[in-house]
Amino acid sequence: MTLLAGLLLVVVLGAVGGTITVPYVALGPGPTFNTLGQDKGTDVISIKGTRSYPTTGHLNMTTVSVRDGLTLFGALGLWVDGRDAVVPRETVYPPDQTTQQVERQNTQDFQRSESSAVVSALRYLKYPFTVKVDSVTKGSPSSGVLAPGDRLTTINGTAVTTAAQVSKALAGTRPGQSVTVGYVRNGAAATGTVVLGHRPETNETQGFLGIAPADSPDVPFTVDISLANIGGPSAGLMFALGVVDKLTPGQLNNGAFVAGTGTITNDGTVGPIGGIPFKMVAAREAGATTFLVPSANCKEAKANAPAGLTLVKVDSLTSAVTDLDDLAKNRPVTHC
Repeated sequence: MTLLAGLLLVVVLGAVGGTITVPYVALGPGPTFNTLGQDKGTDVISIKGTRSYPTTGHLNMTTVSVRDGLTLFGALGLWVDGRDAVVPRETVYPPDQTTQQVERQNTQDFQRSESSAVVSALRYLKYPFTVKVDSVTKGSPSSGVLAPGDRLTTINGTAVTTAAQVSKALAGTRPGQSVTVGYVRNGAAATGTVVLGHRPETNETQGFLGIAPADSPDVPFTVDISLANIGGPSAGLMFALGVVDKLTPGQLNNGAFVAGTGTITNDGTVGPIGGIPFKMVAAREAGATTFLVPSANCKEAKANAPAGLTLVKVDSLTSAVTDLDDLAKNRPVTHC
């Protein structure tokens, strides 16, 4: 009877432990992708309409894998193994958001990182830029005057060539004040008058146009980034480096296997990311010997670096390009 009772208990525990899910997710090393190569037969970075240059080696972006729906035994197994971290599910999927909302936000962040990577790369390479109206808030002061796709040229006679200059041109204005905006639509120059409003849900006293301006490269070619089922903003740096490498002679990485991570802004500033211990493991296992680390992540990276992986600290696209050039020429670089 004792043996039967024990056996029954084991069966029950096995059924419960193998089927009942727990409120935890596992974070671990995810796949890496060479921004200079292909994914499923398609170039990760495709440039059409201008000359691009041959590249070699790797400039790999890195990811963190997230495993949801863990069973009790599955979570315990991953915890014992130590390669993955088992963390409360709410750290990845906040309780006030659905899984679909989180994934949608991650996709949007990834798309913005692609756009910022292209903008920062072309700005680094000194290509000309214009400011386009990315969107017009429904019912805003600019509704009926400006439209998505318009190229802004002036605000109250002040020339604007970057999105940041739009806000500066409105400095000192007040709601109710009229401003003249110059723009180009379908190749034709025009002007319009906008009566500025209040920015919704803020206490700002500056006049509100109600548009989202965006930096737009004024170039006769296209740069497309194609990578499916990836989320988050942390691939920006490596995408930007891939674009620079393809648009310039020679190889930034000198043919070596370089990986890295980091967000990037339109002006080329590199920002911190999460999950860097997992990303370094993924990079090393894929064959990387050099890893580009956002300066704000250096302390964590240095404490968790796999053997054989050289960490290089970067804080901008310019510094990353310079560091890769210095590595290729055996010059010293700044390490974490």
